Amino acid sequence: MNIAVIFAGGIGKRMNSRALPKQFLKLYGKEIIIYTLEHFESHKEIDAIVVACVEEWIPFLNELVDKYQLKKVKKIVSGGRTGQESIYHGLKSAKEIAGDEKSIVLIHDGVRPLINEKLISDCIKSTEEKGNAITAVPAIETIICSENKNTVSKMIDRSECMLARAPQCFLLDEILDNHERAIRENKFDFIDSASMMLHYGSQLYLVEGPVENIKITTPMDYYTFKAMVEADENSQLFGV
Repeated sequence: MNIAVIFAGGIGKRMNSRALPKQFLKLYGKEIIIYTLEHFESHKEIDAIVVACVEEWIPFLNELVDKYQLKKVKKIVSGGRTGQESIYHGLKSAKEIAGDEKSIVLIHDGVRPLINEKLISDCIKSTEEKGNAITAVPAIETIICSENKNTVSKMIDRSECMLARAPQCFLLDEILDNHERAIRENKFDFIDSASMMLHYGSQLYLVEGPVENIKITTPMDYYTFKAMVEADENSQLFGV
């Protein structure tokens, strides 16, 4: 099976969205998380979807799943205090769905709606062939390291750098085992699943994704998303 685990446990303090979590902000009447989920719902290689959601917003998300007829969403579970914990909750539910069947899991942000069909397919293919797939895009600006945030300590050649994006795709049993190992070792500060897998010795393989595959964290990100949706609609309308 190929199972998408979408984590949408954040509140979105940088979005200035008051009490509304950023994944439920709307564009043209549709919530951001629905734009994200529809990519996986419509993909022929995706068998099931699990969402880890802010607990008090689970009933509302259930209503949205029914409204938009997202049939592949099999479980909505409570998110955790951190992204790492939310992903773990999602992975456990994915394992319940998969049972003993060897499965691939695609871990993705609920507020990263500008993915596409090709990226999902490429991630699945890489994981089938190599064991994992880490979405990335080339760094297009100079990267500066600063130990104190005031002075430059190192300049990195951007030609050697990539920026991590999502989805991050793994064999389900392998990533779940590493999450449980991290819990046993009281390691709760991994920034993402790729850093966890690298810490425990995995060789990671890159899949290049679209540059526009941003995470909507700030108001500027939201307006970038809006512009991309409008550009896509215009291209379909005018054939450009």
